[in-house]
Amino acid sequence: MTKHLRLKQIYPSTKKVKVMNYWEYAEKLNGRLAMLGIIAAIGAYATTGQIIPGVF
Repeated sequence: MTKHLRLKQIYPSTKKVKVMNYWEYAEKLNGRLAMLGIIAAIGAYATTGQIIPGVF
């Protein structure tokens, strides 16, 4: 039976920190809101038959 040796870490373990800058957050928010708008347009078309109800 072999014994497994535990290796000691020389340096303390650190967690990787992800820094999200303003532009990355803004792009994600823009994409999410665009998808919400597309879903709303599909829902409006499905319920009323018009792309923009009351306009066209």
